[in-house]
Amino acid sequence: MEEKTAVVFPGMGPSSFSAVGKFMVLDRYARRRISAADKALGYSLLDRFHGAEDDYSEYTQVAFLVNSLALADRAEDLLGMRPDYCVGPSFGQKAAAAWTGALDFADTVRMTAELARCEQEFFASEHQDVVTHSCVRVPAEPFQEYLDGLTANGDWYDISGRLDEGFLMVSVREHLLDGLKKAVGAMGGYSMYTMRPPVHAEAFGGLRRKADEEVLSRYEIRDPKLTVVADQDGSVVRTADAMRTMLLDTFDKAINWPEVVDSLLGLGVRKLYITGPDNLFRRVKCTTRNFDVVAVDPKSVLRSTLRPAKS
Repeated sequence: MEEKTAVVFPGMGPSSFSAVGKFMVLDRYARRRISAADKALGYSLLDRFHGAEDDYSEYTQVAFLVNSLALADRAEDLLGMRPDYCVGPSFGQKAAAAWTGALDFADTVRMTAELARCEQEFFASEHQDVVTHSCVRVPAEPFQEYLDGLTANGDWYDISGRLDEGFLMVSVREHLLDGLKKAVGAMGGYSMYTMRPPVHAEAFGGLRRKADEEVLSRYEIRDPKLTVVADQDGSVVRTADAMRTMLLDTFDKAINWPEVVDSLLGLGVRKLYITGPDNLFRRVKCTTRNFDVVAVDPKSVLRSTLRPAKS
């Protein structure tokens, strides 16, 4: 089988102006995307992003989208990226929708801002005590026993993401967080970060319906021009209906990155371009042991751009 290539738009982690602002100001691909985003939004994205204090504010989310697509533009133009498939785990779905032509860029920008406000409104009154916690190196059976114990005690949890062997995202009520961290440590695991608001849990069906009725219903989603692999189960997405379902699934279905990896391998993909501010998907073992990974991120771009010329 001929070896194939995929572009991966990563899920969103904390990405402050102090971390990516210089890239956005200096990079010509970013500046071009920002100009188009400003027209779509009716305000200066850089100005709003500079003043944002929330890691997941409307402006931070749009900036992450813009940067991811600008980095893909750069990879296509300067690195010869010609992907056969596209993946957008979690927040990366939005960039995937724009890159594959399922949505126009301007519509994707507006949709991203509107979905950010939609989520903020939802979690202001619903599931206010829920967080999503990420942990690594947790042994499968002992950790499942701990989770079963929560259920036995009448508590609630949900697996919001499987990112690698022993690498999970778990949603719990906040009063259980300290106990979860202690259990992870006692098993030899390591607690990473906690997300507020939480993500990807079956309990958030109300958010899915709200996002569908108030935001997605107003946008025309087309068949993607490039085949997409869904981040929830690795299924292949080729139609507008499947694309719309995937975008809605992100609210109440978990990420399963190992299944995406298996699907890509089955499709003959051996090289990944990961375009976006990412310290996760390019590093997990199931990615690095299976693919030739080309990471295109703001830091590497700035290093190459600002490196002094050889005399």
